[in-house]
Amino acid sequence: MKTETLDIKTIHECNRCLGCKTLHPQASIINLENPSLEPDVVKFEFYAILLIEEAPDGCCCCGRKYYDYSTATMVFLKPGEIFRMSEAGALPRKGWLLAFHPDLLHHTSLRSHIRAYTFFSYRREEALHLSQRETATVTCLLQHIEAELHHAIDTHTATILSRHIELVLDYCTRFYERQFITRENKNKAMLDALERILSRHILSGRLSHADLPTAQQCADALGLSLAYFTDLLKFELGTTFENHFQLKRIDAAKTMLTRQGQTPAVVARQLGYPSVQHFSLLFKKLTGVAPSEYRLSLN
Repeated sequence: MKTETLDIKTIHECNRCLGCKTLHPQASIINLENPSLEPDVVKFEFYAILLIEEAPDGCCCCGRKYYDYSTATMVFLKPGEIFRMSEAGALPRKGWLLAFHPDLLHHTSLRSHIRAYTFFSYRREEALHLSQRETATVTCLLQHIEAELHHAIDTHTATILSRHIELVLDYCTRFYERQFITRENKNKAMLDALERILSRHILSGRLSHADLPTAQQCADALGLSLAYFTDLLKFELGTTFENHFQLKRIDAAKTMLTRQGQTPAVVARQLGYPSVQHFSLLFKKLTGVAPSEYRLSLN
């Protein structure tokens, strides 16, 4: 059966499709109670933030698990992204949609750093699940935006709206960090799985052919978006994938140097370093001693 996609290009078109008045041509707050969208999938050509209070039947509500809060869920969509709530419908049965066009952000501070809010690149299954207090906070912030939308448009409108939106995003950054904490056990299991993936890659001998694992490959293997995977490493380990793998490779080098006949040159080649000089400099930088000195210290 062919999936029908509704491509919504403007804020006014979005308001018209969802039965809402256009108070501003570049921003809107829409009540999603009983949305009457016939298409299976919706595509927004602008930023869209969904506050989902009630999901359709048969929906696991965007990856919510038993260790997550269940009062409400938030999904963040960047322009051009396709969204489908469930088989039962493209949008939730109850909730709110904050829609704003990138043009609204021209000449505002938010334009320069909106990409820093990496959750716009998360998968739907990596949504934010809110407690009752967090939901009340977000709802209050949305009400402030709605109040500003009812104010006559003037030279201050874009700045005030962008600052309200930025405040929503800042609170959601805080709530996502809280979610990383409440998912501590799940995150540790993910990191354990990552260690197994990297260990298998190192032991496979693929590094000697300059076949190094990438963050995208590991994220795919774990079923995560690259953005979520990157943020998970930053929160749990305080580092990037590249730095983490570098330490993993140095640990492998330490083990290899303890074996008979494993000279620094052999280890460098097997672990995919471009030269023994590069390997030696990096090894000394991270361990405090050169590979040859490390070997002698074990005798």
